[in-house]
Amino acid sequence: MRAAHYKKKLELTEHNDWARDFWDSLVPYKDKVVEHPVFVEMAEGKLSADRWRRALLNFYPLVENFPKYMALNLAKVKRGVPGHEEAKLWLIDNIKVEQRHAYWYQDWAAGFGISLAELDSVQPSAGMDAVNNYLWQIDSYGSLEEGIAATNLAIEWATGEWSQQVVKGMQAYAESGVAEVNRHTMAWLRAHASYDDEHPHEAMELVKRIALTPEAQERALNAARRGLEYYILALQDCYSPIV
Repeated sequence: MRAAHYKKKLELTEHNDWARDFWDSLVPYKDKVVEHPVFVEMAEGKLSADRWRRALLNFYPLVENFPKYMALNLAKVKRGVPGHEEAKLWLIDNIKVEQRHAYWYQDWAAGFGISLAELDSVQPSAGMDAVNNYLWQIDSYGSLEEGIAATNLAIEWATGEWSQQVVKGMQAYAESGVAEVNRHTMAWLRAHASYDDEHPHEAMELVKRIALTPEAQERALNAARRGLEYYILALQDCYSPIV
């Protein structure tokens, strides 16, 4: 009964006017992430080995901390509040998945010659770490709708889309000897190119069920927009000249 209840509650519903406007207003910010030169060059097989290494190292804290960000939101759910039961079950299920993804990311980095010790000791630049600081802040102190909008809608939406492009370009790096490409080193990319295609839509459904007032809806929109803005800043810092 619980599983049936869970699936029923996560069925996607047609967007009403505010939800459609909410989603559409975020598209330009999401597109700036997806179409950033970092990911365009990855997909085309043109990103330099140094920039690849820089990106994989400096984005690792975001991936490694992602289930922790979701756990901060899980702690906010309350019994009897609309949308909270659905959010609780969804977060519990997907926190486990995100932890597994962190291990897959380690395999991806290993394909580019990056060791686990290097990943664990990385100190991201201020520009690339800003998104982590923002997610810690909004997931710790923001409302549930803000946390889900910033973390699971904004970040996973953009990541799912650029992954679909980058997965197509990996063979070029294998052929040039830059990376080892096999089912282990491709697991993170392949998962996000398919699995995360559903996540932002599910997160949007949760926001719709939780944010029942114009004020809550505006908070969620601002949180998602800011999450994408920090994502863009991280990419700009990643792509800046290596000194």
